[in-house]
Amino acid sequence: MYKPKESVYSPRYCGIRTFMRLPHISRQEKADFGIVGVPFDTAQSFRTGARLGPSHIRDFSSLLRPYNAIQDIDIFQYCSGVDYGDIDIIPGNIHRTYKNIEEGLKPLFDDRVTPIILGGDHSITLANLRAASKIHGPLALILFDSHTDTAEALYGEAYTHGTPFRRAVEEGIIDPNKSILVGMRGSLVSANDYKDTRKLGFKIITMREVRKLGHEAVVSQIQERVGKQKAFLSFDIDFYDPVYAPGTGTPEAGGATTYQGMELIQGLDGIDFIAFDLVEVLPAFDSGQVTAIAASNTIYEMMTLIALKKRRQIKR
Repeated sequence: MYKPKESVYSPRYCGIRTFMRLPHISRQEKADFGIVGVPFDTAQSFRTGARLGPSHIRDFSSLLRPYNAIQDIDIFQYCSGVDYGDIDIIPGNIHRTYKNIEEGLKPLFDDRVTPIILGGDHSITLANLRAASKIHGPLALILFDSHTDTAEALYGEAYTHGTPFRRAVEEGIIDPNKSILVGMRGSLVSANDYKDTRKLGFKIITMREVRKLGHEAVVSQIQERVGKQKAFLSFDIDFYDPVYAPGTGTPEAGGATTYQGMELIQGLDGIDFIAFDLVEVLPAFDSGQVTAIAASNTIYEMMTLIALKKRRQIKR
């Protein structure tokens, strides 16, 4: 059973920085979940620097502890987890990077290890979905983000952090009729931005609607939309308001609090998740590690969903 070092025996500032002080295992080992870094940010359109996101998140995550009091579960009583390190990316070449991501994730999916992938910009999610769909078929996407990331192109480029989910629909690797995008807000290029996304088949719940509906109603809609479909959860850190996550590439005012975001993820127990990612953490703008705190605790809630699923399987 792989689990974090115990802080009563080893101070939190000792050792190399892995997520939550999990063992660093670069070879293929059987675990329930694996943390994987993808430090690629060449496809960002405004601020750059998310290539340093994985190391920044790992640095703060040493403070996390095994027992989730809200969900009433000790994650490592039921789960074995490791930090696989980073996939080698090719700066400036998104397609060779995509190939590396797919090849790097394949052994985990083959062995039914659930990846939790640390970005990097949001363009990496297309490769993450490609790798997952080769094993599991078309997936339901649950996206927490301030943007839909369904543009046809940015600056004439089809593969950027603003286009991955249109490409995923075109490639048939996600089922938009089982997918839901939550938290959209901010100014748009045109009135057609949300309309075009809905025409692709996606359901959108804007941040304004999140506040009007409330936590339970939003969770209910997500659960109903996904149903029994195998699901991929993608979390852009700019889902959070810049007060709670200033270190990101394209911040938008009026976002969620960290409490609201974590509460929404906590409500997703029961969905058949096969992978997660968290993207767009940009350390250069992260004063006081505020964004790293938000990101690492959000990933912790993803880990908890894996543990809850494992507990149900054991008790059957």
